[in-house]
Amino acid sequence: MRSILISALAGCAEGSGRARSRRFLQGLSSDELQFIAEYLGACILESDGDSPHSREELAGRVMEFQAAREHALSADEEHKMVLLLEFLCRGGVSASLRARPS
Repeated sequence: MRSILISALAGCAEGSGRARSRRFLQGLSSDELQFIAEYLGACILESDGDSPHSREELAGRVMEFQAAREHALSADEEHKMVLLLEFLCRGGVSASLRARPS
């Protein structure tokens, strides 16, 4: 399962960002990989074609995603949000963030 998540998530990165993203993802736990996959899946389902361009825009949209989860953030979830933002910025992943978890 872990290797499948890594391959799928790395495949979301753009061009030259794929190898760097794969190396980054290999250092994450299965739980952290699933959090990133949930986020990207929600982005795909909710996509309106608008893609954030700056780290600040991405951070704001990650916060919107987490707020939609309707519960207080634990230290673990804050950590996962940092990893998600880093993955998105490292790999050049362009995904709209009007995501609402199912």
